[in-house]
Amino acid sequence: MTYTPEQWLAAQKAQVETLFGLTQTAFEGVEKLVELNLQVTKTSLSELAETTKAALSVKDPQELLTLQAGLLQPSAEKAAAYSRHLYDILAGTNAEFSKVAEATLADAQKTTLALVDTAVKNAPAGTESAAALVRSAVSAANNAFESVQKAAKQAAEVAEANFQAVTNTAVKATQSTGRAKRTAA
Repeated sequence: MTYTPEQWLAAQKAQVETLFGLTQTAFEGVEKLVELNLQVTKTSLSELAETTKAALSVKDPQELLTLQAGLLQPSAEKAAAYSRHLYDILAGTNAEFSKVAEATLADAQKTTLALVDTAVKNAPAGTESAAALVRSAVSAANNAFESVQKAAKQAAEVAEANFQAVTNTAVKATQSTGRAKRTAA
């Protein structure tokens, strides 16, 4: 299979567009991360000022223990929320990259099958079994890749579910500990 100059130019143009699209997606992900971190920093500075004022106004040890107990739970919840936001940003960016990779691979598979078909049609007489073997190998490789791709998606779904479960468990444990400390104080 030979390409005409127009086909080659169209393929190059599509690759450049894909590259710029991925670059845009990467920058959007970085922009979201920077925005998240700026928001967290701004909120943390404000809360630090409030906590410092509260700590300086403490009059007895009992009041200090109550203040400490009250700070633990929100901190853990905020850390869990930050982790969730971070995970969502990374997962979303990864999903966009995966979509492009899958589309690019599908195009490559079509091109490979077209090349095999062209080679089979132009093969000399008596090479039918070799051509069938090549076609079978290409099909087997495509099937194997699709199986691996499905398994990777399932693994990602399981990992996401586990992440959510661990985060929820950590927040609940911190809430219980915070309640117990406030009760003891």
